[in-house]
Amino acid sequence: MRKFTGDRLLVATHNAGKLEEMVHLFKPLGIAVEGAAQHNLPEPEETETTFVGNARIKAHAAAKATGLPALSDDSGIEVDALNGAPGVYTADWAETPNGRDFVMAMTKTHDEILKTGAAQPWTARFRATLVLAWPDGHDEVFEGKVGGTLQWPMRGMEGHGYDPMFQPLGYDITFGEMDWEEKNRISHRADAFAKLVKAFDA
Repeated sequence: MRKFTGDRLLVATHNAGKLEEMVHLFKPLGIAVEGAAQHNLPEPEETETTFVGNARIKAHAAAKATGLPALSDDSGIEVDALNGAPGVYTADWAETPNGRDFVMAMTKTHDEILKTGAAQPWTARFRATLVLAWPDGHDEVFEGKVGGTLQWPMRGMEGHGYDPMFQPLGYDITFGEMDWEEKNRISHRADAFAKLVKAFDA
């Protein structure tokens, strides 16, 4: 595994929630995190059908454009009652002409589950794939997940995306009701990040 030895990392996302999580996660390592918006990077088209494929597109595009090592994340929620949907298309379910609306996406997900007649608990998992890419084209891949159930009505105002609907295993609150420190300790992104840390020199 190639080690990361710098102190500056570009996180290839325009999602403020994801960027904030990464800032908190990298702070103890003494690594300064910059977002794609700071470099005026366009969002590349995600044409792959897997989390790792789309994460690679974003990481390599950002590294090539800036000359900096770039970290990208592709993540989503898989609902068992929907045969793993929305999965890699999680963000697409939230798209509107005026930007992403995750309340709409969560409502759609709930409606689709009801159509299946699936009994509760509605099991699901968040998946996260991190790709760390260098300007020379090399990359390392780290994958994480967290299991849980979907709740309705949605609960909580914390987090982002599907957090108000997702209750992780072993908890009686949703990610949307959980403070960021606790969520960052157990989340799918934290699971992937724990593996990523091994790519950094102590």
